[in-house]
Amino acid sequence: MTETVESLFDTGLERYKAGEEVSSLIPVFKEVCDRAPKSAPAWTCLAWLYLLADKSSSASKAAQKAVKLNPQDPQARVNLAVAMLENGQKGVRQHIDVAHQLISLNSEWYEEIQNSIEDGLTRKPDWQSLSKVKNWLFS
Repeated sequence: MTETVESLFDTGLERYKAGEEVSSLIPVFKEVCDRAPKSAPAWTCLAWLYLLADKSSSASKAAQKAVKLNPQDPQARVNLAVAMLENGQKGVRQHIDVAHQLISLNSEWYEEIQNSIEDGLTRKPDWQSLSKVKNWLFS
């Protein structure tokens, strides 16, 4: 029996939260994106995993899709900004500004982005691009 897209996504998220290796989760979220190509949360998660795995080109493509599908998702904007920094691309400030506006309007998003960034820095302590984004959003 084939897992539903929703259960595959939820299981992948739980495995991530349990600390599973990023490289084993990328195929899970790739499958979710293949089966549900209009799922912004799936693209956002895939972009984050690619960033953690130092695959900034793939992360950039996934983050662009996530932002296109849901321009009001601050995590998608953060992921795209980090990917752009890692790839030396211009235009980062626009995504930081939008993410900052969004988290300023919603305390839950503010907390989620803070937690996400802390999680990223715990998993990848020397992550300079993410540290820059953290300073821009929270300083």
